[in-house]
Amino acid sequence: MKGTETENRVDKPGKPGKLDFLFMRRKHSGATIIIPILLYIMLYFCTIISARSGVVITFGEDTLPMSAFAGVFSSLSNICLVVMVLSHKKLGFILSILIIILQLPILLFQILVMKGLTSIPGIFSEIFTVVMIVIIYLNQAKIEKEQKRMQSLFEQTATALVNAIDAKDTYTHGHSSRVADYSRRLAELNHKSKEECEEIYYTALLHDVGKIGVPSSIINKNGKLTKEEYEIIKQHPSMGAQILETISEYPYLSLGAHYHHERYDGKGYPDGLAGEDIPEIARIISVADAYDAMTSKRSYRDPIPQDKVREEILKGLGTQFDPLYTRLMLNLIDVDTEYEMKERVEKRRTGDNSVLSVGEYRSSVSEGILITGFMTTLRMSVSSYDEAAGIAPVPSMILFDALDGIVHTDEREIKERLYFEYGEIWFDGRTMTGGARKMQSKVENTGADDIKNNGEYKIEAVRINDHALIRISGKNHTAQVTVALPDSTRFMYISLTGEHCRISDLRYVRSETVYPADFIPRIAEKISYIDAPEGDIPNVQIDGYRTASSEGVEIRNGLTLTFHTKCLPTARLVWHCPFIFMYFSEDGKVNGNHYRELAFMRFDGEFWNNDNSCYTQIDIKKTAAFGDWDTWMKRNMEGYDVSVSFAVEGNKITVITENAGIAIRNTAVISGTTKPVYAAITGDQIAVTNIKRTYS
Repeated sequence: MKGTETENRVDKPGKPGKLDFLFMRRKHSGATIIIPILLYIMLYFCTIISARSGVVITFGEDTLPMSAFAGVFSSLSNICLVVMVLSHKKLGFILSILIIILQLPILLFQILVMKGLTSIPGIFSEIFTVVMIVIIYLNQAKIEKEQKRMQSLFEQTATALVNAIDAKDTYTHGHSSRVADYSRRLAELNHKSKEECEEIYYTALLHDVGKIGVPSSIINKNGKLTKEEYEIIKQHPSMGAQILETISEYPYLSLGAHYHHERYDGKGYPDGLAGEDIPEIARIISVADAYDAMTSKRSYRDPIPQDKVREEILKGLGTQFDPLYTRLMLNLIDVDTEYEMKERVEKRRTGDNSVLSVGEYRSSVSEGILITGFMTTLRMSVSSYDEAAGIAPVPSMILFDALDGIVHTDEREIKERLYFEYGEIWFDGRTMTGGARKMQSKVENTGADDIKNNGEYKIEAVRINDHALIRISGKNHTAQVTVALPDSTRFMYISLTGEHCRISDLRYVRSETVYPADFIPRIAEKISYIDAPEGDIPNVQIDGYRTASSEGVEIRNGLTLTFHTKCLPTARLVWHCPFIFMYFSEDGKVNGNHYRELAFMRFDGEFWNNDNSCYTQIDIKKTAAFGDWDTWMKRNMEGYDVSVSFAVEGNKITVITENAGIAIRNTAVISGTTKPVYAAITGDQIAVTNIKRTYS
């Protein structure tokens, strides 16, 4: 018998490292303005009462009239107004002036009507307070303007340094900016304040500044570094820290440069720090830096496909990377379904980035353009490749899927990038069907109204589930092609090519409107993997990452959800499996009124919480039945029956399930609400059938 592997994880805000005191910030709340207003009102009435009081206080042989305290209360009330201006700037200034203005009619009434001459000092006091508040506010505005100027100067200096780094390293153009962007996103996911996120952004932006001191011959070397060269490269964190430590106004900047190559297991450099001894900001930058390194082009390779990157990030959880920020990075990867988080490199396979020249058939192809449920419109000019020879251009487009969005012809690349070609469409409406189930073309001898010249074309393309619609419009004709794809899970890219043609002035835009499911006329039957017995809840087919979910079920003590799960034929990864998520909504529906997702648990053991009100802890055991991940994926492909039980005790919900050798016990503690919590089933490339709920 094999032993069991146990893993305990807690999902909660990261504990600061030893140097993270720099990121502790006081956050303004409503109390900072409400309390001074309440104090002012209280002191104002104390001023009036004491001014009119005839009470005399005796201290031994000395006496003090109560009216003498009126000046004290008045001064304290004015201090409250000053505090508001200092704390809330423009808002505090406006409120302070309004409060004073509201008092003036009362004082004037007392002087002019009630003949209360004792109110005259109050008039002068209010005038003095107004002058003082105006002076403070104007000085604040001046200081703020100077701070903005300094901030602008800092940003320009940081950008100049980053540009110097990028200019030095041929293969990392834009790397620092992307790492800064990813780091800020990770900080936002961990509910950092706006100020903290900005500090993290600029620290990440400058994390590689030490490379300025590394010889270009080493940075841009194509082959493997020697041991001596690697030791020189390893000095850039310390050099970066030395450069940035001189910026005393922003002491946090040096932390990212100094510690971003430390590892969570203590095997990094330069200081060999481990765990939470590594400053939190460096732990954030570390995973963002690794992600961008893998998704960017290098001298020896193209960007790595996103699913492979995800596997590498997952392997580093708890060893190379902080567990919390690793899970948050995995979350960013999962929601980036169009693989936008990568280096944007021109890949038209032609020497001129603005023109695609195609001589022999398909000798050059453009970078793939992803077609989604948002209408994509391309415009371009097409001319002959050899006008002198009088050969007419024959432009076309390739419809395909690949992990990197590029057309491949090499057998090894086709296999590694999972290249799959649906077919080809010529601009005159001719088609050639490849892996698509069917292609249907209709040509009309009328062109688009907005096409004025021969050789100008407009292509409109949209893909909805397992069908795509492509409309090609020229000056004199329009061709409309409907494509029945083999499934709803693969992506579809368009790549421009042809024969004897030159394609120039290419530009495209994507609409912000999602088209309805019935927009494309169906030319082939719907592909369904859920034509199976149905339980209390309708079956659900999930073609991609969380593209659909089951109906929600209210979580009460003793709830059990049972269902059958089976991967779709295109599934190939560990995380192509069922997920359970918990949420609030007023009507109980997923994405219903005031929807808030609380926690999310995948059957491969990954999890995270999505709301500050939810604290989760997960216990995972790989039992003797587990085998390995290949066995796990095989069982998911074959399908199996699932049982998920829920135990509720006060505000604590415990979710228990065991599938294919992975036993999960996930405990969620929810605070701040008495509303019902709901559970639903989702996943990635799976079919869920025979869903039943029972309460014991």
